[in-house]
Amino acid sequence: MTLGEILTLAFSAILLQNVVLSRFLGICPFMGVSSKRDSAVGMGLAVIFVITLSSVVSWVLYTYILKPFDIVYMRTIVFILVIASLVQIIEMFTKKVSPTLYKSLGIYLPLITTNCAVLGLATIVATDEYTFLSALIYSFASAVGFLFVMYIFSTLREKMKNAPIPDGFKGVPIAMITAGIMAMIFARFAGVI
Repeated sequence: MTLGEILTLAFSAILLQNVVLSRFLGICPFMGVSSKRDSAVGMGLAVIFVITLSSVVSWVLYTYILKPFDIVYMRTIVFILVIASLVQIIEMFTKKVSPTLYKSLGIYLPLITTNCAVLGLATIVATDEYTFLSALIYSFASAVGFLFVMYIFSTLREKMKNAPIPDGFKGVPIAMITAGIMAMIFARFAGVI
């Protein structure tokens, strides 16, 4: 892969095919953890680690074990086992290193196991069109895109707490409207490439 192809793939994964705003995967943590910047960044970093490693490990397992032995039908179970193992490692590490972050993430940290963004990206990169390097770049860039969108969204939600929003729109309604506007803005990046 040339540098231009790598940058195009990364740019595409972060902005054009954003896992949250374009593919609509990972909405649960996107809405649940994005009320504060600190917890959004913590969740985003955990998701970067899990998505990147689980996608690469899943690609390797799919390419070198599931396909050659013709047991592709087992991919969802195998991918979930890989993801659950990585989330357990992160949960133990976060609890030990940063108990405040562990408490702020709450139930959303173990829910990374069932985060459809993680499983979705593992499934997406485990196809014939991705090489090992492109799977690594695409999964890492997609996870960075997740963090990027979470950070922007959490910043907007913090600002909206003090904004004069009508009572009927406070909370989830204004968050959904904001997410929709963000999705439309990100869709406009399609003309760049």
